[in-house]
Amino acid sequence: MSYNGLSDFIAKLKEEGQLIEIDEFVDPKLEITEITDRFSKEADGGKALLFNNNGTEFPLLINAFGNNRRMNLALNIESSDEFVDRIEALFKMLNQQPDNLLQKIKMVPKLAGLAKMLPKKLKGKGACQEVINTSPDLNKLPILTCWPFDGGPFITYPIVNTVDPDTGMRNIGMYRLQQMSENTTGMHWHRHKVGARHYNAYKDRGEKMPISVVLGGDPVYTYAATAPAPDQFDEYIIAGFIRNKSVELVKCITNDLYVPNDADIVIEGYVDPSEELVWEGPFGDHTGFYSLADYYPKFHVTCITHRKGAIYPATIVGVPPMEDAFLGEISEKLFLKPLQIGIAPEVKDMHMPVAGVVHNLVVVSADITYPGQAFKIASSLWGAGQMMFTKYIVVVDKDIDIRDYKSVIQQIDQNVNWNTDLLFSKGPLDILDHASTVQSVGGKLCIDATSLGKEKTGKNMPLSRDGLNMRLISDGVCFIFSNDFNEFKESADKLDQYSGLIVVVEKELEGLNNYTLAWYALGNSDPVRDIEVKGSCVLVNALRKNDSDDFKRPWPDLVVMNDEIINKIDQKWSSLDLGTFIESPSKVLKKVAKEKGAEL
Repeated sequence: MSYNGLSDFIAKLKEEGQLIEIDEFVDPKLEITEITDRFSKEADGGKALLFNNNGTEFPLLINAFGNNRRMNLALNIESSDEFVDRIEALFKMLNQQPDNLLQKIKMVPKLAGLAKMLPKKLKGKGACQEVINTSPDLNKLPILTCWPFDGGPFITYPIVNTVDPDTGMRNIGMYRLQQMSENTTGMHWHRHKVGARHYNAYKDRGEKMPISVVLGGDPVYTYAATAPAPDQFDEYIIAGFIRNKSVELVKCITNDLYVPNDADIVIEGYVDPSEELVWEGPFGDHTGFYSLADYYPKFHVTCITHRKGAIYPATIVGVPPMEDAFLGEISEKLFLKPLQIGIAPEVKDMHMPVAGVVHNLVVVSADITYPGQAFKIASSLWGAGQMMFTKYIVVVDKDIDIRDYKSVIQQIDQNVNWNTDLLFSKGPLDILDHASTVQSVGGKLCIDATSLGKEKTGKNMPLSRDGLNMRLISDGVCFIFSNDFNEFKESADKLDQYSGLIVVVEKELEGLNNYTLAWYALGNSDPVRDIEVKGSCVLVNALRKNDSDDFKRPWPDLVVMNDEIINKIDQKWSSLDLGTFIESPSKVLKKVAKEKGAEL
């Protein structure tokens, strides 16, 4: 089935017991974030939340994709494996080259079926244009201010529609929009994104760039905007294939772009490449840290249309886990098949742990048949699309369950020689990576934890606990709690006789769980700069960096909610009819966060 707008999807969520409706007023400025953060960090992802009373006429839906069940409902599948099989069939069909007449004939019914799923342009106005406002006012939308040091309100689920002016090829992407005024926003696309390439093409032509931002509609569109689709591939084809029904498109009112007929809200406008860029941000980002302010294009809003009874979709990001983890899990499985077919056929499985916030850590299992193959796999991954942003890669044997982290750590303990099984590299990083010395370029590391041709390392002399605050994760992996990396090295006894991985983090993190420590260390380290091999011991400096470390970039703070909002939600929890009280996740992180601004 397909959904005719978010109201249809909400009805399904109600039917499945996956939705909580809140009728009492909740402020889009910080309050909705605090409630959502509590639900999204529940073991089952919590419920989807519909805030009917937010100071505008548009109910706000959030945490809609926040567990596997809701993701499956959104994509109309029973399991993620079914979804991957369907998308794989699509890519195979599109790439198939018939060799003879018989094969061409056999392709006809398949192509006929595919044609039914291609986007279709409708004549006249669409359902998303039941209400047309050519004097647009963004203040009429319940745009969230997500975190205390955000630069302003942000539209967080925008499906940004652009067209290449040279080829006419359409693209949809997801780039946050900071509201600057009643009719302008920032347009936060990173330099690697297709939207940014389209922008540069319009700039070269000296033309304004038409843009239409879709909010809501069939939830498949939201996924399609985030999916790792090949460049020059229309995401509405993917959406149609998932829906098993073509996406019907209607022409916008004030530009020539086409948008889904069933969208809830459409924000039309343009970016003028000849204009000066605007100062955008900060923003509490999916890394769990603030992404700091920078210059981005200005989006001018010329018209806002919406259907009657439209729903405003939103999400929040911050310290994981959050709703975006479930979108990422689907994409992780989607990327595996092309990887196996065209890049590294020996790869059996690939996993992006949530603590790695997509780009910081990838674990791979592979059929290893020759020495150095793990390094070959890592090099292939670093050259494959958005995998180029990956900072740490761990490769294990094909029979290891890479979602069982104890098993992965055991493989590291048993198989890694810290002098020979590390491959350091350097290359592109996500612009949001705050630990690199130079923005968007930094160190990378592959750890070869495979067993071929290796002797088991076994247990070695344990690190002396004398004078150290430490947590032993396994025989060969531990965290040290110290505020001075060099002081730790000088005070630790017999480091050169210890074989293992030692990660140094601040003392104030001592009470946090292993998951949070891993997230923090992955985000705070640059493998080339911050890892030191000392004998058979590897030291990782995962402390904050500043001028004393010869680090010249500003360092961001963690994303946490302020005490005023936490206390306010605590007090009104029962009146909101939210069910069993949930403690604020921010409380345990407050001893780490400085809370004086977005940067330290």
